[in-house]
Amino acid sequence: MPEHASPNFAPWRDRLHEIIFEADTKAGKAFDVALIIAIFLSVAVVVLSTLPSAASEPYRSVFYTLEWVFTILFTAEYILRLIVVRRPWRYATSFFGVIDLLSILPAFLSILLPGSERLMVVRTLRLLRIFRVFKLTRYLSEASALREAFYISRHKIAVFMTTVLIVILIASSLMHVVEGSAQNEAFDSIPDSMYWAIITMTTVGYGDVIPVTVVGKITTTLLVLVGYSLIIVPTGILSAEITDSRRKVTTRACGACMAEGHDADARFCKKCGAVL
Repeated sequence: MPEHASPNFAPWRDRLHEIIFEADTKAGKAFDVALIIAIFLSVAVVVLSTLPSAASEPYRSVFYTLEWVFTILFTAEYILRLIVVRRPWRYATSFFGVIDLLSILPAFLSILLPGSERLMVVRTLRLLRIFRVFKLTRYLSEASALREAFYISRHKIAVFMTTVLIVILIASSLMHVVEGSAQNEAFDSIPDSMYWAIITMTTVGYGDVIPVTVVGKITTTLLVLVGYSLIIVPTGILSAEITDSRRKVTTRACGACMAEGHDADARFCKKCGAVL
């Protein structure tokens, strides 16, 4: 969480810190909503400005003006964040601090470095700032549950992904031998065959690499069926962990007031303070 304002700060700095970094007040919630709207609108400007028709007038001038309006707004917000935190450098080097800086730099670089206009697409990084808002609002518990599920499941997912890589390597080697001997240039090497295996397992099927032998076609069919597990297995693992974490939180009830929703390691009721 961002650094809290210093107790020695002037009242106006404390107030700004509360609005910018805290979401449990009306002003903080209003700021978050305004920030989300501004982020989506600015990204929409970035996306639409890449259309061929946007290169001609009057659209070019409109998009250029809008981009600078958003850049100035986000620059002012970035400066305010640096002002109201106790350790500006710590905020500036944090993940969200770097994202904030990268989201405004391209506009200024386009002035200093002619020909750097294509760097403007970096502005889409502003979308990552949405997660800052999620971190500070009611989405915190959901985000924490998902993060915990990933952490608990990391070994299971790692084992599954290792198995997938082994299957890809074996299938690629087999296809290199079978299809390569049939003079199928798409399988001239194992790395080329691995491209086919990955595309096949993800059921994308571009159609640019096609087996011609019977064994190759059978292998392709089996690999497609195995590919469905790429979605099913990780989803099942994460779903089980999320369900389990929810159950740990919601099944404990206080004997005194019957309040529920305590943490698994809670020793006292969060409502009445009685021993659980």
